[in-house]
Amino acid sequence: MTLFAVACAVIYPLFHTGRPWLAVYWLLPYPNTMGMWPNFRSPLIWDVFAVSTYGSVSLLFWYIGLIPDLGTLRDKAKNLWQKRIYGTLSMGWRGSARHWHNYEQAYLLLAGLSTPLVLSVHSVVSFDFASGQIPGWHTTIFPPYFVAGAVFAGFAMVITLALPLRRLFGLQDFITDKHLDNMSKVMLVTGLIVAYGYLMEAFTSWYSGNIFETYVMKNRLEGPYRWLYYSLLVCNVLAVQPLWFRRVRYSPLAIWAISMFVNVGMWLERFVIIPMSLHRDFLPSSWDMYYPTAWDFSTFFGTIGLFLALMFLFIRVFPAIAIFEMRTLTPEAKVKEPAH
Repeated sequence: MTLFAVACAVIYPLFHTGRPWLAVYWLLPYPNTMGMWPNFRSPLIWDVFAVSTYGSVSLLFWYIGLIPDLGTLRDKAKNLWQKRIYGTLSMGWRGSARHWHNYEQAYLLLAGLSTPLVLSVHSVVSFDFASGQIPGWHTTIFPPYFVAGAVFAGFAMVITLALPLRRLFGLQDFITDKHLDNMSKVMLVTGLIVAYGYLMEAFTSWYSGNIFETYVMKNRLEGPYRWLYYSLLVCNVLAVQPLWFRRVRYSPLAIWAISMFVNVGMWLERFVIIPMSLHRDFLPSSWDMYYPTAWDFSTFFGTIGLFLALMFLFIRVFPAIAIFEMRTLTPEAKVKEPAH
């Protein structure tokens, strides 16, 4: 899911450069005859390093985790071309003790790298806003706020995808009610952190005494886009409160509905942060309303289609759940002790 989301997200900064066929490669620091280098003090360049590192480590983590399963698919393949493809991707996996030792070491190392990367990447993304001077952006709460929001939205998206797959393929024994309960708890905790971020935004705008900061919050509460801000609060704050109750956390339909509210709410949060902070800035003469065009809608729905297409292709070609992990967890895989 992470890889496919990154593939969709890359489309937007490419288009925002204006002429990507002329400008994109200047974002990468590489030796050139004109001696031109990116501005390393720009948060946009920090994004290039953060997102590319995150994507690379995520790709390695995903691929390394698939190697034992690719070896299984190679051994079970009926067609010669399938055998060759899976055999090439499995990198000669034979399941020997040495292979397992190397695999577990690499997997643990990449897992250790991925954890701090989650914190660093979303913190760096928040610096795009926090290091600017636009009212509503220039705040130190953005890094932890963005990290919590990423975990919040990420678990909601996992639930959104996992529950239909669980029902469709009969994976109730592998994606258990306890898994749903744990994911719901994480979503509740991070949702409360996000709600705290909303509260601190309002408090900071009032406590700062800055007329521009105060007006941004007033515009969110009373301006022309106020219905979007109230919808955001409903989706991200009120909708997750039923997760306090155990009966709700163990109801697949209920937590799926809550995750859909969160998906909508996190999209609204991006709209609130960007267009609502920009459509009325320091100069009243530059105030205007933002109305999405056909190109905006086509890009938005196109990326959703790309994500779903990549996800369906992955489920079709590769195992949706790690085979080797299930072998060690299912009762059938456990070696029975001989009777005495």
